[in-house]
Amino acid sequence: MDLYTSKEQYLRFLEQIGQVPEGFKLATLGIRFYPQERPVSSPLAMNLVLIKGERPMEAFGGLFTRNRFPGAPVVVGKKRMEQPQIRGVLINNKVSNVGAPGGVEDAEEILAALAFHGGGRPEEYIPASTGIIGWKLPKGEILSALPDLVQRLGTATCADAARAIMTTDAYPKVARRALGVGSLVGFAKGAGMIEPNLSTMLVFLLTDVRIHREVLRDTLGKVAEETFNCISVDGDQSTSDTLLCLSSGIREGVTLKEWETALGEVCGELAEQIVRNGEGTSHVIRVRVRTAPDFKTARELGKAVVNSPLVKTAIYGNDPNVGRIISALGDYVGNGNLPLDPGRWEIHIGEETIFSRGRFLLDREKEMRLAAYLKEAAMNPAEKSFPPHNRMVDIVVELGSGSEGATVLGSDLSCEYVRENADYRS
Repeated sequence: MDLYTSKEQYLRFLEQIGQVPEGFKLATLGIRFYPQERPVSSPLAMNLVLIKGERPMEAFGGLFTRNRFPGAPVVVGKKRMEQPQIRGVLINNKVSNVGAPGGVEDAEEILAALAFHGGGRPEEYIPASTGIIGWKLPKGEILSALPDLVQRLGTATCADAARAIMTTDAYPKVARRALGVGSLVGFAKGAGMIEPNLSTMLVFLLTDVRIHREVLRDTLGKVAEETFNCISVDGDQSTSDTLLCLSSGIREGVTLKEWETALGEVCGELAEQIVRNGEGTSHVIRVRVRTAPDFKTARELGKAVVNSPLVKTAIYGNDPNVGRIISALGDYVGNGNLPLDPGRWEIHIGEETIFSRGRFLLDREKEMRLAAYLKEAAMNPAEKSFPPHNRMVDIVVELGSGSEGATVLGSDLSCEYVRENADYRS
């Protein structure tokens, strides 16, 4: 199904759904700077985004990367989770503030200045950064821009913020659900280094619905496991993964089921958008592993398929080389010594059954149908300024070994991915 016919149509849709929930004000501001680490002929562009509650917020939660080399914002953000309340989040793109000398101190100094201009204490603000690893933040330029950024509060939508935090993203990502008499709105960035654990790149969820802090945190963790932790673009976990959820508490609360449903739908939609918008993505691959002994086994088998370079390149080439799928599954099961019997497996691509009871079910006509199916699901990875459709390559794996399952989203591996990452800092 075609979703959008132009970039302009897509951006108009984002503006409609990207209105800020009550109790929040947003601002964006562009600055320019010369990096200390590399000579450049002209200053580089950086965007700042400020999310601020109209009053301090007690209901908030966050999940962060498990990478053992986390960025300074992750270190600071984890500490902020212990605070009784927060007031806002300051985000920058272009420089991730990972491993740079004095990174934590720079982040804290910037937040102290933000508190001076925006009110409250430094401990009531959370930093988030994305971009080049190893570079220092342009602290002087950011500090000089903070008064103007605070003055702009209330002038930006969630769609504006989503555009501002992009790095290699081809287009912004926003999702919205009505929630009782309020709403839940999320925006995200992420296109490469996507193999999340507890979150993915930068994701911000804002709601005006009143919810208890512990309920928010508990449901956020559960939903993240089934959405953001079930996607992969390139198998590389970022040093900066951050997922934050904030409630202004302005609107009346909803039932736990209503909250979980809305949260799951918003996170699921953003997770899919991140994969579809992945660096060099030509096909979105959805692997549904069913009748598994447990969720973890199902998820890891799905990731074994979407992370296989041989599977990814075959799908990019519209080549139904189904042996690569079996090989990826068998590799994971064999090396993990899992008690799964391939003789009980059944595997489908689209509407076609390709493997059953220990043997392939292939013929010339089926190969031609599979190749046509892959071509229909493709996008041009060099011309993705908006999501042209929501088609996927569907792979279903029936293990015949239980009642659990998982759905994993991944992307293929294109020439454009290699080109983009080879030229990332050039």
